[in-house]
Amino acid sequence: MRPVGGRAVRQVQITFDCAAAWPLARFWCEVLGYVMPSAPDGFASWEASERALQPEQRGAWAACIDPTGAGPRLYFQRVPEGKVVKNRVHLDVRVGTGLVGAERLAALEAECTRLLALGATRVRLLAADEDNESCLVMQDIEGNEFCLD
Repeated sequence: MRPVGGRAVRQVQITFDCAAAWPLARFWCEVLGYVMPSAPDGFASWEASERALQPEQRGAWAACIDPTGAGPRLYFQRVPEGKVVKNRVHLDVRVGTGLVGAERLAALEAECTRLLALGATRVRLLAADEDNESCLVMQDIEGNEFCLD
């Protein structure tokens, strides 16, 4: 790790700008097997915490975490503007690691079917060539591109 200000960076958070933080967080929890963090201190649930906020503050943000602690935290923040162009950064959901040919395609298609049921959209299959294995380009429930790789 490269030191920053005398210490190494050990964690990364990936932030999504979005229209609806909670539904997008729940979608990504399902995709990645992540969970919502514990409710804030003093609240039995996130719903109770949200009810304590002013109406305009409700649903302003959400997060999800890898229950193993290995993956980065995902943070979702509501913004007023909609998505208008292709993502400059996207997530690769690694479901076909180590698989090739028909076996890889079957794994990608099976995961695609599962994610379509969650509200994802299939965009296109990028077929294998002499340099790369196949991957499937998809969009989450707010149109953010990601790949099944």
